[in-house]
Amino acid sequence: MITTTWKDLTDAQRAAVLALASVQVSTAVSAWTDLAFRPAEQVRGSKAKWAAIIAINFVGPALYFFRGRRT
Repeated sequence: MITTTWKDLTDAQRAAVLALASVQVSTAVSAWTDLAFRPAEQVRGSKAKWAAIIAINFVGPALYFFRGRRT
């Protein structure tokens, strides 16, 4: 198994990791904020279930925004 540390990455790779992390955190925070303020009857399923799903990297917030909300 090859282990790469932060100092082994190039500047471009570090920037890409930070950009992706920023996007992931931003989308998760946006989804959790929407979930917190959205009435339960406008959410498909339980809010607790969606709060846990949102924690799954990029997939969770996308699922919540496309499938978890009623319009």
